[in-house]
Amino acid sequence: MNWPYELQIGWRYTRAGRGGRRNRFISFISGVSVLGIALGVAALIIVLSVMNGFQREVRDRMLSVVAHVELMSYDGQGLPDWHATAAKARENPAVLGAAPFVAAQALIARGDEMRGAIIRGISPADEATVTPLAAQLKDGVLTKLQPGSWGIVLGIELARSLGVREGDKITLVAPNGDVTPAGVSPRLKQFTVVGTFSAGHYEYDSGLALIDITDASKLFRTTGPTGVQLKLKDVNAAREVAAQLAQSMGPEIFVRDWTRTNANWFDAVQVEKRMMGIILTLIVAVAAFNLVSTLVMTVTDKQADIAILRTLGATPRSIMGIFMVQGAASGVIGTFAGVGFGLLVAFNIDVIVPFIEHLLHASFLPASVYLINHMPSDPQSGDVIPITVISLILAFVATVYPSWRASRVQPAEALRYE
Repeated sequence: MNWPYELQIGWRYTRAGRGGRRNRFISFISGVSVLGIALGVAALIIVLSVMNGFQREVRDRMLSVVAHVELMSYDGQGLPDWHATAAKARENPAVLGAAPFVAAQALIARGDEMRGAIIRGISPADEATVTPLAAQLKDGVLTKLQPGSWGIVLGIELARSLGVREGDKITLVAPNGDVTPAGVSPRLKQFTVVGTFSAGHYEYDSGLALIDITDASKLFRTTGPTGVQLKLKDVNAAREVAAQLAQSMGPEIFVRDWTRTNANWFDAVQVEKRMMGIILTLIVAVAAFNLVSTLVMTVTDKQADIAILRTLGATPRSIMGIFMVQGAASGVIGTFAGVGFGLLVAFNIDVIVPFIEHLLHASFLPASVYLINHMPSDPQSGDVIPITVISLILAFVATVYPSWRASRVQPAEALRYE
């Protein structure tokens, strides 16, 4: 092989150390360093993949009810022409569907039970083009929402807390009452529960009710739909598309995307993922810098070899290169072994976790406690590639000082007692 001799000797030292032919202790320390890097990288990939999976599951359940982007009037009294607003929004190639809505807060009462809820007036046919939940219920529960029928569809948890089921009557209390000589009289309207829905997200299952948009306009006294919901091609591009729509729609329309609507959750997930990445990266860093002790002991053990190479004409730079090759090789082996193992587990976690649960007779995510009863995983190249690069850089940096010390060995001093 016509490789540089620095590369050949460095690779031979790596294989010799791993084989334990000369120094079993150095071999053990080297193996621990490689294993530590591999386990750290694998843990980082697996944890971030699981966090991505949970984020995707919660996001998808959230977006089964919430539109990607909402266009609303600032006064909350209704859009002058929602058809024109929707048509203008559809001019953006990222927009797939549009539907009108009326949204307001109200109290729902039945007997002594009273709950606050978001009341959303929808057009069942148009709503099905925007939210997955409406598409699922289009030919079922939502068909019972007819103008003037005063029917209402409750979230499953909201219906349970009120103790109602299909066919029961509930009373809806609108926020703005009628002014009379005796004072402000609340506006009450009786609705018939025509069904329930389950989005799999507690916030919406316990605090959202759907009614026909015409009934909502009459109840809340709006001039028409108070906004238009939009469905996008790419949910992750909601902020960029919302910014584009804000410019094209003009100052009289308020534009809000789903990441703004759920800003607290979205920001908390991002911060948690970032902090978890930093913590696990420190584990990789500790494992990578174990290479320092390995190389220091190797340099001490190879004093005579270094001296002989120097007397044969090897430069300090070549000696430094030999040991940097040895350390970098351990880092590369550990990193790619960790990437391979991490991806193997991340892509098969839906098989591995049930096997462990069956083996231990335990359930990590019981359905009675958590909304998600399985361990989701979503490996992303945006996580795997930076993890790989950072691990390789840390391993390379860890080799610099021991290699520099090897290049400073003086042949006469090293061979004095040989």
